[in-house]
Parts: sequence; structure tokens; C-alpha cells
Amino acid sequence: MSPHRRARAGWAVGAGPSGGRGLRDYTAGVAVPRATETEEGGEVNASTPVIEEAQANVGATVMGRNMFGGGPGPWRQDPSWNGWWGDNPPYHTPGSVLTHHPREPLEMEGGTTFFFVVDGIESALEQAKQAAGDRDVLLGGGASVVQQYLAAGLVDEFELHLVPVLLGDGERLLENVGDLQVQQVRAVEAPGVTHIKYRVVKDR
Repeated sequence: MSPHRRARAGWAVGAGPSGGRGLRDYTAGVAVPRATETEEGGEVNASTPVIEEAQANVGATVMGRNMFGGGPGPWRQDPSWNGWWGDNPPYHTPGSVLTHHPREPLEMEGGTTFFFVVDGIESALEQAKQAAGDRDVLLGGGASVVQQYLAAGLVDEFELHLVPVLLGDGERLLENVGDLQVQQVRAVEAPGVTHIKYRVVKDR
């Protein structure tokens, strides 16, 4: 399972509602992300194959309640919260949302259906694996969810996208992850970002 988080100097998300402005600016003009948002054109640079690889074999996504949104506590009913992305989320695959509050599956346009999992990270991962078949499971975040999966030894590889933004505060991605050992797979320098891919060492 591969979590893809964007961080600077160990911060995963900045404090406050903005969550760290500027962390994704490097994707704004790149051809691949624009194509997934039904926009044409865009620049092809060193980030392009990295993003293409990240998107190529995803069969399901796991995310936390905060990533899906809607606030803490029981799900509101009128109006119901259906995510940040409108009627056609960018995933186009099944998504498992970790939560403490039950909710019926939410079918959206474009092939995305969100399933709300109340019995822990292992159950969410198992459901995502079944939905993904022989494709990858993407760990979408947020930081606490990534930490839980890393600490449990359930992540195979992850990629950090380092951008020159000084947040000053926020959530540290690699805290509370136990005795994590990794091997660097590659480092790609691109305009406004450096992509570093790691493989988690499990057999020691």
C-alpha cells in the first residue's frame, strides 16, 4: 500500500484551515493532474512520470474522516456531507473512509463509491484490497491515518513530495511510527518539488 503525502521538513499538514498553502502548487500546470480534472494541455516535466506512476495502478483508496470531511461526530443528515469534491470525485475507484460513526455506502459519479469503516485500519485495508483486486491500494491520508498504517507495518512503499514551503506548524507525518526502517528507491528533482520514494524494510 502506498501513501502519497506532501511534506516539507517533516510537516505533513500545516496548522489552520488552509492546511499549508502552496504544498501542491507544483501540480498546477503539470499535464497529468490537469488531464484527470478534464482539462487539456499543461507542462510535461520531471514530475509527470512520477504522477503518472502514482495514478497508474490504483484500485482503491483508504482515507481518514478528516480527509473525507464533514466534521467530527455523527454524520449530518440534512444536508448530508458527500466529500470535498462535488458529484464526481477524482478517485474513480472504491474508497474506504475510517470513521467511528456508521454510514451507508455513498455512490458518486465516475465510478467512486465511499464505504465507511468503523472497525479499524486492518478492516479498512482488507476491504480496500478486495475492491482493488490485483491493483494497488492508495493510502490517501491524513497524517494520523498514515502514521497508524506505518506503525502497524502495513505500508509497502511511500513517496514524499518535498516543496520549499515553510509551514512553521502542523502535523508531522513521521511521528509515532515505531521503529520504521526504509530504503530510498529514487529521488527526482523537478520544478518546485523533489520527489523521494521509499520502500519499507519489513524483513530484518
